[in-house]
Amino acid sequence: MAAINVLVSSCGRLLRGLLARPAATSWAWPPARGFREVVEIQEGKTTVIEGHITETPQESPNPPNPSGQCPICRWNLKHVYGYEDVLLLTQFIRPHGGMLPRRITGLCQEEHRKIEECVKMAHRAGFLSGPRAAEGATETSPL
Repeated sequence: MAAINVLVSSCGRLLRGLLARPAATSWAWPPARGFREVVEIQEGKTTVIEGHITETPQESPNPPNPSGQCPICRWNLKHVYGYEDVLLLTQFIRPHGGMLPRRITGLCQEEHRKIEECVKMAHRAGFLSGPRAAEGATETSPL
């Protein structure tokens, strides 16, 4: 029993030593990366593209329709997306390819159905990878 107490107290001291960050320590949190602005400079036939770090905005951007009940309605994306917008669709699917439920995504019923149809179409078109095969397709043997 005493050995367990010694082990717990030494582990606690070790963790406190690692978590306490005095100013004189050599390790620290990595610096924030911030936002970068892309600057294109053209000198004759040479084009130089640089990224300059800009000030990080303290506030998050305000949605154009804050009274919308779901993220799609809030950002006025109702008729903007389609099945080829993979970056948008991947936010609403699980790693194996199925849809996340509405209680997790926060989508309204109408937009959830639209996203679900777009995900199915993207799977069939091959834009989204995963084990899900096209509906109605059967696996054939090579023989």
